[in-house]
Amino acid sequence: MKNHRWSIVILIAFGVVVNYFDRINMSVAMPLLQKEFNLTPGQVGIFLSAFAWSYALLQLPIGPLLDKIGVKWVTRVATVIWTVACLLTAVANGWGLIILSRVLLGVGEAPFFPSAAKAVSHWVPRNERGRAVAVYDSQSKLSNAIGAPILALIVTEWGWRGGFLATAVVSFLYAIVYWIWYREPHEDKRLTKEEYKYITEGGSQSSEEASGSAIKNIRYLLTKRKVWAVFIGFAAYGYSWFLFLTWLPGYLATEMHMSILKSGWYSAIPWIVGTITELVIGGWLVDRLIHKGYNRTRVCKIFLVSGLLLGLSIIGAAFTHNPNIAVFWISMALGGLVVTSAVAYSIPTFIAPKGSVGTLTGLLTFGNNAMAIVAPITTGFIVQATGSFMYAFLIAAVFLVIGILSYAFLLTDLEPIEAADTKLSQHSA
Repeated sequence: MKNHRWSIVILIAFGVVVNYFDRINMSVAMPLLQKEFNLTPGQVGIFLSAFAWSYALLQLPIGPLLDKIGVKWVTRVATVIWTVACLLTAVANGWGLIILSRVLLGVGEAPFFPSAAKAVSHWVPRNERGRAVAVYDSQSKLSNAIGAPILALIVTEWGWRGGFLATAVVSFLYAIVYWIWYREPHEDKRLTKEEYKYITEGGSQSSEEASGSAIKNIRYLLTKRKVWAVFIGFAAYGYSWFLFLTWLPGYLATEMHMSILKSGWYSAIPWIVGTITELVIGGWLVDRLIHKGYNRTRVCKIFLVSGLLLGLSIIGAAFTHNPNIAVFWISMALGGLVVTSAVAYSIPTFIAPKGSVGTLTGLLTFGNNAMAIVAPITTGFIVQATGSFMYAFLIAAVFLVIGILSYAFLLTDLEPIEAADTKLSQHSA
C-alpha cells in the first residue's frame, strides 16, 4: 500500500503556509504603512481586520458550496482569486485600494480551511485524522515563524510593496501546483486499490452532498449542543489567535521599541513553539492515546481544556515591559492554544452528518474568524486609549475562560450527528 493520501495532506499543508504568508505580510509591513498613511492605532486595527470582513462572512456560504460543488473546483478558483488580491495590494496607490484588496484576499482564502477539513474527511481514515489535521494546521504557526523574519527582511530591503509582491509570486506558484495535483479519491489514478480500500474502510466520508437546503442544514446543526460547544470554544481561541497574528510584530515594535527586523525575529519564537506543540501534542499524542484505547471524547476534552488553560499565560505578558519575559509568556500561551486548534479542526470530520463536513466546518470557522474582525479593532482602540497592551491581553484571557467553560460543560461526545432527513424519516415511521 502506498501513502498517496499523505501527499494530499502535504499539498494542503503548503497551501496553509502560502495563506498565512499572504496574511501576515500586512502585520509585518504595518509600521511602514502606518508612517506613510499617518494612521492612528485604531485605524491600524481596522486595516489589520479588513481581510477578515469578507473571510469571516463567507464561511457560512462556503461550507454548503463545498458540499455541493466539491473541494477541487472551489479551491482551484480560490487560489486564483487570492493570487490576484496579493498583486493588487502590491500595486495599490492609496489606503482605500489596499483595504479593498485585503477584502478580496479574504474572499479568495475563505474556502481553504473548510475545504482542507473536507478533503481530509475524504482522504484520511478516522484513526489518522488527528495527525493529518495537525500536519496542515500547524503550518499556520510555522509560516508565521518562517514568514515573519523573511517578510521583515524583504520589507526592510524593498519596502512594504516588495513584501506583497513576493507573496503574490508564491501564491501563483501554489495555484499551479494545486490545479495539477489535487483530485478526489475516486478519480485519482495515482491512488492504488489497496490504499483506496484502506481509506474507505477506515471511515472516510464519501463525496456525496447532504440533502436539504444549506440554511435548513445550518439551522439543524445549531440545534445540537456539541456544535455550540465547539463553536463557542473555537471562537474563544480565535480571539487570542488573531490578536497574536495581527498585533504581535506591532506590539514588539511599539511597546518593546524594536526595529521591524528585530520584531520579526522575536515574533518567530512563539510560532516555532506553537508549531512543535501542535504537531507533537495536538496531532501525534492525541492519535496515539486514542489508538491505545482511550476514549476519544475524553482525550479531546482534556486537550481542549488544558490548551485554553495554558493560553491564560497571556496574562503574564500583560504585566511586563521586558521583551524576553513577554515572548516567554506569549510562547506558553500560543503553545497551549494551538493544541486546541488541531483538535477543534478535526471535530467536524467526526461529528458532521453525512455530506455536511464543509457546512459544519464553515459554521465553526465563521465563529472563529469573526474574532479576526473583533480582536484587531478592539486591541487597536484599547492601545489608542491607554497607550498599553495590558488591557488587550486581559480581555483575551476573559474570552479564554468562556471557551474553557464551553468545552468542559457543553461538549458531550464526538459521535456522528444523524442527518436531518434520517431523523425526520424515523419520526414519521
